[in-house]
Amino acid sequence: MTQQFHFISGLPRSGSTLLAGILRQNPAFHAGMSSPVAVLINTCLEQIGAGSEFGSFFDEKKRKSLVTAIFKSYYEAQQNKSVIFDTNRLWTARLHQQVELHQNLKVICLVRNPAWIMDSFEQIYRKNPFDYSRMFSPASRTTVYTRCESLVQSAGAVGSAWTALKEAYYGEFSDRLLIIDYDIFTQYPHKTLALLYEFLQLDGFQHDFDNVEYSENEFDIQLGVKDLHTVKRKVEYKARNTILPPDLFAKYSEMQFWQDPLGTSASIISPK
Repeated sequence: MTQQFHFISGLPRSGSTLLAGILRQNPAFHAGMSSPVAVLINTCLEQIGAGSEFGSFFDEKKRKSLVTAIFKSYYEAQQNKSVIFDTNRLWTARLHQQVELHQNLKVICLVRNPAWIMDSFEQIYRKNPFDYSRMFSPASRTTVYTRCESLVQSAGAVGSAWTALKEAYYGEFSDRLLIIDYDIFTQYPHKTLALLYEFLQLDGFQHDFDNVEYSENEFDIQLGVKDLHTVKRKVEYKARNTILPPDLFAKYSEMQFWQDPLGTSASIISPK
């Protein structure tokens, strides 16, 4: 069976695990939380690149074959699935690489007002008061201000994903992107999934949005952040008040570059 690869990417705390949980209801699909494939590929290419002592042994054809083999080997157990969705925040910064491997590749990018992303991370942090996770260092863990600043730095969980998405959004392969706003997704899951299938040019499927099951408890425990990748059974939107100070909420709300459709060919599902 010839498999089609697509990617799930975008911003953290914006519904990518929820989307994977929904997509895996389709027996023809495989989807999950962030996989190690992108990291494996980067590590491999570093070891056989020009900066390595082994670089002279590999030409472009061999490097491309090795990367293809990583995909094939990792997903060998899903040979009965016709469509593979690999999830990683790095993919939006690797489109120039991956379009060479997957001809019809599309990237589903979940986004959310970064202020609410920060709020979501802070909610989880406060729900686990005695679990000092690996997400923060002792210095960055001090206050909500230092925690948010740590997350939004270029190497932070939010900052790295945000800059990678911005690169793809304005890049030469932006037509491969489908931007999905988290609030719209949770309010209108039926319409959102219908548009997603249309974007991927795949036959539709009757998903059950009242019975979504997916969690990665073992991964979350190792990270020291409980319920980071646990989705609620029913897809629904719940309005609430933020726990961020007003100045922080206003500051991060200004980072929604995808609200400006100029300069990109990406498809966007978001509030007008």
